[in-house]
Amino acid sequence: MINKDFFQALEEIEVSKKINADQLIETLEAALTSAYKKMYGEAKSAQVKLNPEKNTIKIYSYKTVVEEVENPDKEISLEEAQKLKQSYKIGDVVMQEENTKDFGRIAAQTAKQVVMQKLKEMERQIAVDELSEKEDELLTTIVKRIDQNVVYVQIAGSHTEGVMLEQDQIPGEKFHINDRIKVYVKKIKDSFRGVQIQVSRSNVGFLRKLFEIEVPEIENGEVVIKNIARDAGNRSKVAIMATKPHVDALGACVGNRGVRINTIMSEINGEKIDLVPYSDDPLEYIANALSPAKVLSVEINESLKSSRVIVPDDKLSLAIGKMGQNVRLAARLTGWKIDVKPESAVTNDVKEVEYELTDLDDENDDSFASFEDIADDGE
Repeated sequence: MINKDFFQALEEIEVSKKINADQLIETLEAALTSAYKKMYGEAKSAQVKLNPEKNTIKIYSYKTVVEEVENPDKEISLEEAQKLKQSYKIGDVVMQEENTKDFGRIAAQTAKQVVMQKLKEMERQIAVDELSEKEDELLTTIVKRIDQNVVYVQIAGSHTEGVMLEQDQIPGEKFHINDRIKVYVKKIKDSFRGVQIQVSRSNVGFLRKLFEIEVPEIENGEVVIKNIARDAGNRSKVAIMATKPHVDALGACVGNRGVRINTIMSEINGEKIDLVPYSDDPLEYIANALSPAKVLSVEINESLKSSRVIVPDDKLSLAIGKMGQNVRLAARLTGWKIDVKPESAVTNDVKEVEYELTDLDDENDDSFASFEDIADDGE
């Protein structure tokens, strides 16, 4: 059967849907074979073969040569087989081309349904493959709609929407239709409802990517971000370290007259960032993490992964932070339990404050470590 229009339509589908031609041919052969069997009987051993070069569709049946035929749909006697070709013997498979004139409207409709379903599956897989490359990336998107505090954004270069749940938004931010906003692609899922892209601005990955964009030294590896701890909309701590002696990690992240850090803070709605020098020495690292508070001494218990930190009495509230925010972020950043005591507690039995590294309730830190930054003493 020659059908030039059929194969021309396939070419158009291949181009418009960006579907691999070989995969499309395989899918169509399977679909048409299924339709043929449905029309002539599932028991038949048959296969449809497409030849785009000759614009032909051929259907072949297969029967095994046997001494005594028990299943006419799948078997042929030696006598009948040798009428077709004298060299056939028991156990050979006889392939015959079937007449396709009766492969009509009902079979074609059945094939069309199967093909359309396969095409949808292939399109979805292509979309998943293309979008999976964008996972853990920062994208500029356009707000398309807002529904009950859930923001839907258009992903550039695709027909897929990104979904930003309320917990993935920075508290205090307001969005409007057609706003251009940067988002972090947190997760891509393929479900029966299609491809779902979960995007975020509160995830620590969002902050990490902003630093990579604004600080060339991070992009080229001269400065590395060791950890991030974030309370989105309020404060973040970013632990940084230079990989080369001549590089000033703090200065690189701050930029000339603070232009780099200010650009990042502006993007995250004014959220404060403490840049914390990383150290392999846990005593020094913990002391740095409690910035902007001054630390007098740090003692650690490695087996319990806990520490006791002494601060001046007048710096206790600063070390702890509002509602325990500063010490909580420091604990998440370092991975150490931090027990903060005022200096007077060394000689006087006074109230002590202890914070532990706890599991987060949200998903902001599910695959990223915490980050610490340095703030002024006035914070």
